[in-house]
Amino acid sequence: MRILFVAMPDSVHTARWISQISDQGWDIYLFPVYIGRVHPAISNLTVFGSLPARGKDLGNNVRFVRWTILLFWLDYLIARITRSPCQRFTEKALAAVMRWIQPDIVHSLEIQRAGYLTLSVKEKQSGKFPVWIVTNWGSDIHLFGRLSEHEAKIRAVLGCCDYYSCECQRDIALAGQLGFRGTTLPVLPNTGGFHLGDIAKLKSAGKPSGRRMILLKGYQHFAGRALVGLQSLRLCVGQLEGYTIAVFSASDVVRIAIELFQQDTQIPVKIIPKVSHEEMLRIYGNSRLYIGLSISDAISTSLLEAMVMGAFPIQSCTACADEWIEDGVSGIIVPPEDPHVIAEAIRRALADDALVDRAAGINTQTVSERLEYSVIQPQVVEIYQWIFDRTT
Repeated sequence: MRILFVAMPDSVHTARWISQISDQGWDIYLFPVYIGRVHPAISNLTVFGSLPARGKDLGNNVRFVRWTILLFWLDYLIARITRSPCQRFTEKALAAVMRWIQPDIVHSLEIQRAGYLTLSVKEKQSGKFPVWIVTNWGSDIHLFGRLSEHEAKIRAVLGCCDYYSCECQRDIALAGQLGFRGTTLPVLPNTGGFHLGDIAKLKSAGKPSGRRMILLKGYQHFAGRALVGLQSLRLCVGQLEGYTIAVFSASDVVRIAIELFQQDTQIPVKIIPKVSHEEMLRIYGNSRLYIGLSISDAISTSLLEAMVMGAFPIQSCTACADEWIEDGVSGIIVPPEDPHVIAEAIRRALADDALVDRAAGINTQTVSERLEYSVIQPQVVEIYQWIFDRTT
């Protein structure tokens, strides 16, 4: 079986998904949607364009075919000169790669870059196109499907692909509304499963209610609402004595807000630098509660990591959280832009030790049934094998 992934080369989600099938003896290829260094966790495949991760050699059985880099650079230079996006030569490179390797399956991981690029090649290609899987990441259709600039493109992608995968039941219905009539694959997390036995060693000893850290996701952009989270914490200042707030993936504007927050409240805030995945999980495992706010997402990987590590999740209602936690029991689901409602959720999670500890137990059971690597990985392998068998 030959599988060509069209994806972001430096994404941990790309690396983790592909790792689930990299030991099957299949021919796996990665075509990057932009010039970037390949994530160090990627192994056992051939990469067109891109470069090894910094400080890494060509280990992990990764082979690089570099000629496509020239075409990426041509698009980049044209885009700089014309001040408008250009993928003309990238499309030519992808089409050439497809003719060369003749993949059985093309899998676009994400829609706005990978899906649109694959669609452009398919529309211009004569003859039979490989079986095409499209995976919806994050806000790909929940948010972008409502924007005039993207709706028609998303409809075109969903109208042309053969299979659609996503990590929320919500997004199956949305895909249908946007014209998808192909085969929907089982709902699975886009990051794949977790090795829960190994991860459990990273948790702090004792009950989650004894932890004295509050973890905030620091995204403030088209979807992230970390500033609302900080505003909510301001409203809880009387309950925060003895706690440290930790913020990861902090945007520049969030860093400014954090400095002012500390000056005004005298509550310590720690900005988490870029750390390894293991170290980040250890931070979750030292946190009493996790706050993740955005106006759109699929199942937030951060939410799943909080559940795995026993941190009580407070998650916005736009991220399919209701498909993983029960509101008020194993977490609290909040509107993403109402600091008063979020503040009330924070106060409750700080005041009710029994709630926090009981939620950790429930979430441990949930992830053991739905997120364990040994549960997820065989399903992923079976999906590709099933699709391949249907095409031959």
